[in-house]
Amino acid sequence: MHLATFRGAAGETVGIVEGETVFALPELLPNAPRDMIGVISAGAPLLAKIGAALPNAKGVALSSVELLPPLPRPGKILCLGLNYALHAKEGGNPIPDYPSLFVRVQSSIVAPNAPVIRPKVSDKLDYECELTIVIGKTARNVPEDKALDYVFGYTIMNDVSVRDYQRKTTQWTAGKNFDGTGPLGPVIATADSLPPGASGLRIATRLNGETMQDSDTSDMIFSTARTVSLLSDIMTLEPGDVIATGTPSGVGYARKPPVWMKPGDVVEVEVEGIGILRNPIESA
Repeated sequence: MHLATFRGAAGETVGIVEGETVFALPELLPNAPRDMIGVISAGAPLLAKIGAALPNAKGVALSSVELLPPLPRPGKILCLGLNYALHAKEGGNPIPDYPSLFVRVQSSIVAPNAPVIRPKVSDKLDYECELTIVIGKTARNVPEDKALDYVFGYTIMNDVSVRDYQRKTTQWTAGKNFDGTGPLGPVIATADSLPPGASGLRIATRLNGETMQDSDTSDMIFSTARTVSLLSDIMTLEPGDVIATGTPSGVGYARKPPVWMKPGDVVEVEVEGIGILRNPIESA
């Protein structure tokens, strides 16, 4: 099942996406939560009710609504760096034995189809396609063999980086948190609709139609289960938290010459079984 958050005639609500049609959850189940974190918290029983109601439902064209980030106000936005072996290698980094971790803030998040903003202070804007885990249940000190039980589903993040600011200090916070640089979406694919741990899925980036990144999620150094387990040792993970799991090789800064996104460009990041997250680039 694919779940989205959209703005339509009745305001912001959760929808179920099937092909080019979206079904508003309040019309399917009037007493269902209207926000995505509420849907996630309700879990499998609510998803079963949604599935039963869909065959008789009437939807609207997906193109007729404004897609928002599937989690417009996510809880924690946690990110891994250097989680694909070839990406670590292209940047001259050793294969890590523990993940590089950083956080994003809500003001960096961008909706599907909305512009990514190149800041005034830099022209070194880089793309990063990332499979992103959506936590479904409260998790603390979870063993790896149980970790997938706490995953509600998966979405996509384009972890756009302002590279010169990322390198100003050993911490990556500055380069990862400019306003309008974190596209998220277009949907959440529930965990049961993808292979366990979302492993073995093609993941790619296209810039102005040219393929720049093309890999497979089975190449991740730290799997979904391992990532959830390790993070749950540090902090309590809660429904609606998201974890971006790192990007494969082919990023712009590692190319010769480097490739930076500029106003007028269009970037698409895609993960098999989830969809395509498309955004134009604009200047601040």
